[in-house]
Amino acid sequence: MCQSCNDKIELLTREGEDRRAFLRAGAALAAAPLAGAALASPAAAQESTANLAASEVQAWATNDTSGTFAPQMIKRRAAGPKDVVIEIMYASICHSDIHTAHGDWGMPTFPLVPGHEMVGRVVGVGSEVIKFREGDYAGVGCMVDSCGECANCLADREQNCLNGTTFTYNSEDKVSGGVTYGGYSKKVVVTEDFALRIPPGVDLAGFAPLLCAGITTFSPINHWDLKPGERFGVIGMGGLGHMAVKLAVAKGAEVVVFTTTEEKIADAKAFGAKEAYLWTDEEAMKKNMGSFDLMVSTVPVAYPMQPFLNLLKLDKTLVNVGALFPIEGAQGMPMGFGRQSLAGSMIGGIAETQAVIDFAAHHGIAASYELITPDQITEAFVKVVNKEARYRYVIDMTKA
Repeated sequence: MCQSCNDKIELLTREGEDRRAFLRAGAALAAAPLAGAALASPAAAQESTANLAASEVQAWATNDTSGTFAPQMIKRRAAGPKDVVIEIMYASICHSDIHTAHGDWGMPTFPLVPGHEMVGRVVGVGSEVIKFREGDYAGVGCMVDSCGECANCLADREQNCLNGTTFTYNSEDKVSGGVTYGGYSKKVVVTEDFALRIPPGVDLAGFAPLLCAGITTFSPINHWDLKPGERFGVIGMGGLGHMAVKLAVAKGAEVVVFTTTEEKIADAKAFGAKEAYLWTDEEAMKKNMGSFDLMVSTVPVAYPMQPFLNLLKLDKTLVNVGALFPIEGAQGMPMGFGRQSLAGSMIGGIAETQAVIDFAAHHGIAASYELITPDQITEAFVKVVNKEARYRYVIDMTKA
């Protein structure tokens, strides 16, 4: 095990020295003349300026809760001084997209353009941008803005902004009015503070799911400080769960998977899990009683959780990142005897999201995915609900 696997992740905080050093480096990079810049043609300069203008772009939207998608033009704002314009290359399908489109969390605003896991190429930068230059790769995750001033934002918890986070789609657009539109589209405009740096040389399609599935499972691993050699349980191995397995294995943990799908047992072991069991395997559940240091539940619907709480050691935690409705089956008496905790967690701040991207790049981790074209989104939604995805559907926007 290399030393970097044992180190606790260092985040670029808003006030920390690391962030200031990074910003200074970014400013120097932006100020440095690019190779061949003196030879740039007037046509190239005009194209760059045009990329900053307001535009109508192709998107794929649904107009009712059927989850049926069709091409539709949407408006993207002109880039301001601190904005970056990203030509989206890959956008992956998260189960949250499906919940939103189907109205499971309340009626969305139609037309709805989902997508909060996207990676693409920077094609325009505002005059005050220091993090990016044209040609870089960038990602956008679950949020595109926050107040930047409240206690939570200053603590790098923009997802918990006390004045209201602006989420990537179906959220009030405080800049342009109306609602935000997500990554099932050809282009996005976002302030540089909410764009993530994607290292060159990585699998861009495989990195798109890191922007939600990756950070959603990495944040509990980071917050509860999972250490090498500790036993880590993953309940459910879909889009989120398979990322939890890969990230925890890279941290040096002893990973055990619990799944309802027999075919996924071999996959879990291929991803590095030491053990994998069906939920219905009563002997396996008995054998694992009181053995886990940390568990993460990625299942997107409620289910009785007490059998899994029973698997925790004393004073340990099961973190729910999947089911967002009332939790079922947790019992106070056994939880009290074991002083076990049932906790919740949801995505992570921008600094922590950048940390999981850098961690994945360092360890050669990417999501396992199937590439689809935009005309297959409707079908992919159905397959995700039917547990047929292995393990993320990624939309190839370059084929649109």
